Amino acid sequence: MKKGLGKGLGALLGENDDFLEKFEEREIQKQGIAATPLSEQEAVASELPIDTIMRNERQPRKAFDEAALDELVNSIRLHGVITPLIVVPKDGKYMIIAGERRWRASRRAGLRTIPAIVRHYTPQQIAEISLIENLQREDLNPIETAQAVKQLMDDHGYTHEEVAHRIGKSRSAVTNMLGLLTLHQKVIDLIAQKRISPAHAKILTSIDNSESQIDLAMKSVDGKMSVRKFEELVRAFKNPEAANKNKFVFNQEFQELIQNMQRVFATKVSAFGNNTKGRIFIDYYSRDDLDRFVELIDALKYKDM
Repeated sequence: MKKGLGKGLGALLGENDDFLEKFEEREIQKQGIAATPLSEQEAVASELPIDTIMRNERQPRKAFDEAALDELVNSIRLHGVITPLIVVPKDGKYMIIAGERRWRASRRAGLRTIPAIVRHYTPQQIAEISLIENLQREDLNPIETAQAVKQLMDDHGYTHEEVAHRIGKSRSAVTNMLGLLTLHQKVIDLIAQKRISPAHAKILTSIDNSESQIDLAMKSVDGKMSVRKFEELVRAFKNPEAANKNKFVFNQEFQELIQNMQRVFATKVSAFGNNTKGRIFIDYYSRDDLDRFVELIDALKYKDM
C-alpha cells in the first residue's frame, strides 16, 4: 500500500505519483544523467527515522545561513517537512543526496522521522545530482561551486566542455569559475564571504604575485569599487608606464580655473587633457541647473552691450 506525501505537498507539487517523475525530469534527465528507473515503492516518500539518515560528506554546500535555518525550523514545527529528502542506502543507513538543509532544520525542530525517497545511484550520479540540485537552487557561493566542479573533473576525468554539459553551464563559465581557485587563499575567502564578486576576482587571476592579489582585492571589498574601475586599477598596476603616460597633469593655474568654475556654476566640473589641450565637462542634474547656466551665460553675453 502506498504511503502518501500529505495534502500540503500534493497541493504544491501535484499528484504524489508523478512527483519523482517531475524531479527526475527537472533535476536529472535535463542534465543528461541516467538515473536508475523508479520502482513503485521508490516513487513514494516514506517516513524514515531521522537518526538513520546521515549527511553526504562530499556535499558541495558547506555554509548554511543560520538565520534562514532558524526560520525553516519554525516553519517545520508548524507545517512539517513539505518536500521529502532524496537519499541512498549506505552502510545500513541512508545518505542525503538532496535536502540536507531540511534535514538539519528537522533535527533542530526535534522531529523523530522525516519524509524521504530512497534511490539507488552510482557515486558519479550522486556527485552530479548533489551539485546540480544546489546550482539550480542557487545555494552555493562561487567558491563552493568551483570546488565541486573541480572535484567532478578530478573524480571522473571530465574536460571543461564535458563538465559544462553535465551541469548546464557554458564552457567559458566553467573555465572562469575554476580560475577562482588559482587565487591566493585570502582572496578565495573574500569571494566565499561575498565581500568581492566573481567578476572582480576574475580580473585578479591575471596577477601572479599573491601579495599583490590581496592588496588589490582589499581595494574593492564590500562594493568599494565598480568592476570597470577595478579593471582600470589592475591594468594600471600591470602597466604603470602606460598609466603614467595617459595621466592628466594640470598646473596650479589650471586647477584654480576648474575650482572657480565649480563655484560659479555650482556643480561638478571636470577636465581631461593637459595645460594646453583637452576637454572641460560641466555636469547638470536638473532643469534648474540648466536655467542657472543660461542666466550666467546671458549675463556674460550682455555685460558689455
